[in-house]
Amino acid sequence: MKKVVEPDSTVYTDEAKAYSGMTGFNHKYVKHSVGEYVNEEATTNGIESFWALLKRAYKGMYHQMSPKHLQRYVTEFVGRYNDRELDSINQMRVIAMGMGGKRLKYGDLIA
Repeated sequence: MKKVVEPDSTVYTDEAKAYSGMTGFNHKYVKHSVGEYVNEEATTNGIESFWALLKRAYKGMYHQMSPKHLQRYVTEFVGRYNDRELDSINQMRVIAMGMGGKRLKYGDLIA
């Protein structure tokens, strides 16, 4: 996390042991184990909603995501999640504007 999170940032998590001992961050968390889902400004509802969207896409649309292209799938669904409140026409407009100057060659896709 120290490589990608700015020092003195606030990091919101659940109480998983993997997050214990974080230093250099303002760490706030919720305790799901006792039924807590919001603790003052700490909540994980947004990220849990995003992961649910990505999991549904995996199970219902793609069925397999290669490690090589996993970041492409995640990036696609970050865009979908961030634009979820736009109507369909504006979602398509945002997608089309983001396509300019980008090209994925077949060789790069399968290599």
